[in-house]
Amino acid sequence: MSILKTTKKTKIIIVFAIAFFSFGFINKDKFYDNYFEISKNIDIFTRLVREINMTYVDDVEPNKFVRTGIDAMLKSLDPYTQFISASEIEDYRFMSTGQYGGIGATISKRNGRVIVVEPYSESPAFKSGIRAGDEIIQIDNEKIENTKLENTDVRNLLRGQPKTKVKVVVKKPNGNTETYLIEREEIKVKNVPFYGMIDNETGYIVLNGFTKDAANEVKQAFESLKSQNPSMKGVILDLRGNPGGLLFEAIEIANFFIPKGEKVVETKGKMESSMKVYTAKNSPLDLEMPIAVLINGKSASASEIVSGVLQDLDRGVVVGRKSFGKGLVQATRPLSYNTQLKVTTSKYYTPSGRCIQAIDYGHRDDEGTASKIPDSLKKPFKTKVGRTVYDGGGIEPDVQVEEKEIHKITEELMAQYIIFDFATDFVLKNPSIPAAKDFKVTDAIYNDFVLFAQNKLFKFDTKSEKQIEQTEKVLETEGYSDLKSDLQELKNKLANKKKDDILKYKSEIIPFLQREIVSRYYLMPGAIENSFIYDTDIAEAKKVLKDKSRYNSILKK
Repeated sequence: MSILKTTKKTKIIIVFAIAFFSFGFINKDKFYDNYFEISKNIDIFTRLVREINMTYVDDVEPNKFVRTGIDAMLKSLDPYTQFISASEIEDYRFMSTGQYGGIGATISKRNGRVIVVEPYSESPAFKSGIRAGDEIIQIDNEKIENTKLENTDVRNLLRGQPKTKVKVVVKKPNGNTETYLIEREEIKVKNVPFYGMIDNETGYIVLNGFTKDAANEVKQAFESLKSQNPSMKGVILDLRGNPGGLLFEAIEIANFFIPKGEKVVETKGKMESSMKVYTAKNSPLDLEMPIAVLINGKSASASEIVSGVLQDLDRGVVVGRKSFGKGLVQATRPLSYNTQLKVTTSKYYTPSGRCIQAIDYGHRDDEGTASKIPDSLKKPFKTKVGRTVYDGGGIEPDVQVEEKEIHKITEELMAQYIIFDFATDFVLKNPSIPAAKDFKVTDAIYNDFVLFAQNKLFKFDTKSEKQIEQTEKVLETEGYSDLKSDLQELKNKLANKKKDDILKYKSEIIPFLQREIVSRYYLMPGAIENSFIYDTDIAEAKKVLKDKSRYNSILKK
């Protein structure tokens, strides 16, 4: 009996060894050290699940139970290492490719109602007549009004194989009901939703993602701008809010603006296959055109590779705010039953040699919380001409633009859909507006908006009010209830002040209102073009590009 057990164990060791060694581990001796602990804990886990399933007082749903354990286990590593179930494969594929079969519209659930937020340009939804503000009340035979379905469930009803048809019934903002029989198509969400000229000399390209074909879209945009606008003297590459994506797309985009053969990025991990140096393989599109790269705190991963490369090689000026700080690379590994593991396999390093990862997930405090790398541990590196840059905290802009504070009233006007609903109402009363680049919210329009918000009984709580409520409770607990009347007087004064906030913060609210209105007539490209009027990041980038001496001085040691 013991011989049989030994033989079986030996076979398992051989299988594990072949699998691990084929991945190219640097330290293969560690495999033998870890094998017993891994085998022991897998056995414990399997027995635990079996015993819980057999003996626990209530029924246990095995998939949900085990998934909870898997997610908790992976959470101890980093947020990017994730288990992908068979049902989630399609969503993950969409994240990588930007493609899916469907009608091409963004939806949002609000109090049981499913509202169309935006139909994509030239999508089946848009061509059929579906518009932002429409309420979806039925999909095929499924009633959606007052639904308990989640956003993902509704989305899955709308998605399907291209060339299949779906019946969508919507309630229009004017109260009419329309039924559309829509043929699904292969929807490709563009990485570059807009490119154009800000003025006669300044080109502009928005890059929202790094899914498949991102590099081709950037190439097409740049070449089009350059060929159609001989007077163009600089270009802004907008990576704000871009969460990243495919490494190879980032490498190819960086290659457009740096010499062939230059180092783009290096990856280092546990496996030999993750130890790579990537260089520019192709001839560049342009080595002379001044470039300003826009980033902010939501620019991550591949966005940081592109901005980091252009900064390290002194090829462009980075404008905005410090980026997110994600210096980790993920790869997918196939598991059984059509599941996959997305796992962090390496860290990446920009040409100067720095890793911009901001959070050290390898070291946690007693409560299991990972913390940001302190400034005292950040190391200096040199760009190609000798400028000092640092690791451990994202990409620091060459030109810092102060982030505008968004006040509570503006947040709530968006969160409570007051701005969204006003735009819907505005479209009913105004069949057309001026060109996207020219439209502005006038005083008359804003006054209508103020009345609209009042009629919607718009209310919001401030931090001050919440603090007063907490103080009231403390006073009552400590026996000072007689002082609560003084606090009530303060609350009344604060309420009167709040009524004026919608006028006080008019200049802050208008850009959000303007963007929402323009998007109804000209969709996302129009909203982006309209942002040229008020976007301070774009204005600063444009100033840097136009001031040649300033631009050159930034890129000198």
